[in-house]
Amino acid sequence: MTIHIPPMPEAFLDRVRNRGVDDLGQGVVRRVAQGGEPCRDALRRARPGEDLILASFSPFTASGPYHEYGPVFVLAQPVAEEPARDLLPLAPLSRGWPEGYLRDRFVLRAYSTAEAILDAAMVTPAEADETVAGFLARPQVAFVHARFPLFGCFACRIDRYSSSPSAGDEAEA
Repeated sequence: MTIHIPPMPEAFLDRVRNRGVDDLGQGVVRRVAQGGEPCRDALRRARPGEDLILASFSPFTASGPYHEYGPVFVLAQPVAEEPARDLLPLAPLSRGWPEGYLRDRFVLRAYSTAEAILDAAMVTPAEADETVAGFLARPQVAFVHARFPLFGCFACRIDRYSSSPSAGDEAEA
């Protein structure tokens, strides 16, 4: 199954970078990367010395008990690099990703169109593609989220690929 990982909403990136305000209306936190922070916009780990923004973000559009906000790191300045959006950003040994964005264990959550959790699994890179394909093969599953296991932070959204990937882009925040 072919997948698509939508980019962060441009409205969110513009707001946090240029106005310094996150999805909760709070001021963002600016800091210099120690190295290894997960940069959600670039789908890679931060390099030491890069300027980062830490801000609250919600990848949800529907109201309800699963609508949540959480911290994400984004690069303070846009970069020209464009991450692959048709592959999971897995650990370096499995796909050649230099910074191992998702690392060695992460959570996958399957959601309905109403944005309710239908299923979840803790996976390794070796199990990830099969688990995502299994979730997305179910007609009731609309999309999947990858999350970092220790803090539960949002890593990325995974959609079925369509001929118009922008239809599945994360909602404007």
